[in-house]
Amino acid sequence: MTDIFETLESEVRSYCRSWPAVFERAHGSSLTSEDGRTYLDFFSGAGALNYGHNNPALLQPLLEYLASGAVVHSLDMKTPAKRKFLQTFQDVILKPRNLDYKVMFPGPTGTNSVEAALKLARKATGRQHILSFTNAFHGMTLGSLSVTGNSMKRQGAGIPLTNSSKIPYDDYFDGETADFLWLERVLEDSGSGVDKPAAVIVETVQGEGGLNAARAEWLRGLSDLCTRYEILLIVDDVQAGCGRTGTFFSFEEAGITPDIVCLSKSISGYGLPLALTLFRPELDIWSPGEHNGTFRGHNPAFVTGTAALETYWRDGAFQKQVGARIVQLHEGLGRIAASVEGAKVRGRGLLAGVIFPDAESAGKIAAEAYEHGLLVETSGPESEVIKLMPALTISAEDLDRGLDILTEATRAATEARELAGAL
Repeated sequence: MTDIFETLESEVRSYCRSWPAVFERAHGSSLTSEDGRTYLDFFSGAGALNYGHNNPALLQPLLEYLASGAVVHSLDMKTPAKRKFLQTFQDVILKPRNLDYKVMFPGPTGTNSVEAALKLARKATGRQHILSFTNAFHGMTLGSLSVTGNSMKRQGAGIPLTNSSKIPYDDYFDGETADFLWLERVLEDSGSGVDKPAAVIVETVQGEGGLNAARAEWLRGLSDLCTRYEILLIVDDVQAGCGRTGTFFSFEEAGITPDIVCLSKSISGYGLPLALTLFRPELDIWSPGEHNGTFRGHNPAFVTGTAALETYWRDGAFQKQVGARIVQLHEGLGRIAASVEGAKVRGRGLLAGVIFPDAESAGKIAAEAYEHGLLVETSGPESEVIKLMPALTISAEDLDRGLDILTEATRAATEARELAGAL
């Protein structure tokens, strides 16, 4: 029975409209509906399930923790689970990358991490303006929406979204305008009327904005510009982080060190709510309780987050495995793009897809894929991109199977479009 979803739940629901099945069980890269049908999951909880569903390496320590009578809810109080997570994060992630960051638990979701980053940037610099990029997405609360580009999501705020400006993302002008030309000009010109911003916030891959992936040299140029003008650089790694682009942080390839980093989604490993805001120690100017929240310290998420770091990031073996899946995915996407004139592969790592010249194609392909047992979503301002986020732990066989389904869905949707055009 699905009536209760239609009659009681708000109209704001979205994913269930594309995937109307009632999902009952999950394991690895598969979801099973209550009628017994199994779906291959290339959505991964919008990136919250990088290690798959009910991963046994994370499930077992979680079950043991819950059964032990240990603390579940603790605000920001000290617990053994938090201590172990912090120590592991420092030893496994920060120290090997020579990253000197303080760790803040701002609240349970990605938008909490972004809100804390924006607030801290303003507090630390004494400036209020924030620059973000065309097609950016940073969250659904008011501060995060103010630096988000999507007009539909911004309209949901119901009030003017101020104290921010949008600047062109990498390749927005197709290479016709020098990168950062406008920004450098107005920062240098005392008569420009543009106040120096507190920070620039950027996604290295725009997950919701169409899988636009910034070049490493563009990110380095942005970082250098921020350093020269004493502007804080915030990297929103909520979706692209935790290994999704092939390295734990998505900015590692560019060789930059952001002032502030936002993490959430798969930092808990298991799909449990957890978010971090990382920042340079000299930015840690908060007064006690100046930014707080009831669900900052979710101990089950500390347990699964620690298990994920220890299981997958202690050495380079898992990263090599992810690298192989990335090559496999992009080769498959290349074949799909080659089958449709004008289509192109977008994204980076296991956050990738295909953009189609006909903006309606992606939605039709996603619907066709669902009918054949594959969950994929669309992305971009006109939902013109098929977006794939398989689990980092997916097997080569499951990845090939999903790509085969997507290939067939593309063929079917393309042929239907050509047939309709001929009638």
